[in-house]
Amino acid sequence: MIYRPTSIALRYFKSGFVLDFLSCLPWDLIYKLCGRKEEVRYLLWIRLCRVRKVTGFFQTMEKDIRINYLFTRIMKLIVVELYCTHTAACIFYYLATTLPQSKEGYTWIGSLKLGDYSYQSFREIAFWKRYLTSLYFAIVTMATVGYGDIHAVNIREMVFIMIYVSFDMILGAYLVGNMTALIVKGSKTERFRDKMTDLIKYMNRNRLEKGIRDQIKGHVRLQYESSYTEASVLQDIPVSIRAKISESLYKPYIEKIELFKGCSSEFIHQIVIRLQEEFFLPGEVILEQGTAVDQLYFVCHGLLEGVGIGEDGTEETFSRFGLNSSFGEIAILCNLPQPFTVRVCDLCRLLQLDKQSFTNILEIFFVDARTVLRNLLEDGANRTWIKQLESDITLHIGRQESELALKVNSAASDGDLLHLKGLIRAGADPKKTDYDGRSPLHIAASRGHVDIVGFLIQEGVDINATDKYGSTPLLEAIKGKHDSVVSLLFNKGAKLALDDAGSQLCEAVSRGDSGFLKRVLSCGVDPNSRDYDHRTPLHIAACEGLYSMAEVLLEAGASVFTADRWGTTPLDEARKRGSSSFIKLFEKAKSEELLKFPDRSLDVRDKIHRGRCTIFPFHPWCPADERREGVVMWIPQTMKELIKSAEQEFKCSGSCILSEEGGKIFDVDLIFDGQRLYMPANADLKNIK
Repeated sequence: MIYRPTSIALRYFKSGFVLDFLSCLPWDLIYKLCGRKEEVRYLLWIRLCRVRKVTGFFQTMEKDIRINYLFTRIMKLIVVELYCTHTAACIFYYLATTLPQSKEGYTWIGSLKLGDYSYQSFREIAFWKRYLTSLYFAIVTMATVGYGDIHAVNIREMVFIMIYVSFDMILGAYLVGNMTALIVKGSKTERFRDKMTDLIKYMNRNRLEKGIRDQIKGHVRLQYESSYTEASVLQDIPVSIRAKISESLYKPYIEKIELFKGCSSEFIHQIVIRLQEEFFLPGEVILEQGTAVDQLYFVCHGLLEGVGIGEDGTEETFSRFGLNSSFGEIAILCNLPQPFTVRVCDLCRLLQLDKQSFTNILEIFFVDARTVLRNLLEDGANRTWIKQLESDITLHIGRQESELALKVNSAASDGDLLHLKGLIRAGADPKKTDYDGRSPLHIAASRGHVDIVGFLIQEGVDINATDKYGSTPLLEAIKGKHDSVVSLLFNKGAKLALDDAGSQLCEAVSRGDSGFLKRVLSCGVDPNSRDYDHRTPLHIAACEGLYSMAEVLLEAGASVFTADRWGTTPLDEARKRGSSSFIKLFEKAKSEELLKFPDRSLDVRDKIHRGRCTIFPFHPWCPADERREGVVMWIPQTMKELIKSAEQEFKCSGSCILSEEGGKIFDVDLIFDGQRLYMPANADLKNIK
């Protein structure tokens, strides 16, 4: 809508000003002043251009529901008929008067004789009688029901009547068609009137305010005036052509929207072909503060304002929306209530996109969805109302990233390689993890999908990533008993990275899970790993009599000499159990292990397997201020060796080793791994006594 008077005047001057000006001139006076020249007389026809104002008058009457529509239409048709016959009557009379006076008898009116009355000297007859006679001739000729009393006489009249009758056939069809439309009630204007009538009844029944009434009437009238934008106009056109039409009309606007800056052309195309065009009058409220929004709008023309409404009802305008701007995106993208009211300032032409279509497009184009959210955050640096919602937007971005990671993990879980490739091509990151820290490689490995595991390794997914429970993809494949996946991962350099490997191996042995044990040991886990009691899996196998488990462990290199915190070895456990098969198996393993260390004595090996202890150079009951730091030592074969080693470390003489309770230890077998021991000096021992 243009309001500048200068622009309006310039446009009018370039269009209909000349015809309007010429039609207002006093041509009758000019004709007389020019000596009644026939050429000047023809200029009177310029006045016919003023008929268009009559057309506009009837159009206004048709839309006015206070006036009966049938009456208005009939009046319009009568005026059209009278105007056409009046013009024809003028032409008929003109054809008769332009002949010389001597030939006036050879005209339709000069040769006319009705009863005893002759029109031979028709110029002398009264003006209105001549006009009615001409109008009568025009009407009966148009209706083609002439009685023969009035007919063409000369060639000029015959030519004009042929043209006139041909035109009358078209005029008759127009009149009949309009009357038919009135009977069947099918015109667009009548539908508009019916709709407006129903709206007025509704507004009267609910006693709506005058401001709301005016807005409703104006909007319905605007939709009627701009009905060329309705989708029904294009409903018979193929979808592909409609898409091209939309792209041609709307793409230049959408490409300039800041929200879609940097998005792909395919994404823009999908947005464009789903747009609907709407018009709004000044003062209309498009979106209200606090409501749920299901429409996204883009401004093609006009101006709108964003108004914040306080609790006390005060309004504050803090944003304006002009060409190439958008609104409604915050509420749709972040699933939040509309943060402000959007009101029209000038007549607006908007492009509307529904929430469901927009959401579906974002779900397909992941990369563009992230770009849209990033643009929204960047725009918040300049727009205060967006900056206030930055935390909500950031939270929504994180939620979308998590949902996308879940989709990728779901495709990996289902073994759908094509879908997974499609997601990654669309921009999904295969390195992202879900809420449990599990990557798609974890899921695929646990399900045994070799093809997906190989594809993800090619995509650069961390092969040794651990989830929140410390599990790696290799461990997931082992737990799932997928040997092909285990082999693929291990050959690619994957590691188990077991937390507390000793405890997990002992649990596997205890529950008799030989498959898990074999796979773990084949991936390089130490078979001598210890649990919290320094017991190895071989201890558990020997203690519980699991012969097959013991065989697997011994084949993997488990030692029969490893001592637990009580100094017990797997060989000791086998002897306690008394099973001849176990003792034979362990004795054989003992011999093979001794052969592997020919350059080391059994005492050294036993010392290594006995464990360590901590010795302090004071009595366990001595005061705290007299205590000193101790040393960690390997447990030897005899108490004598232990005392001698302690004397060398503390550079003092001692005669015994005490426990934490002050008891004297006589046998080294009573010392367990990690025990705290005390060797007081002989002088200190005498003082305590």
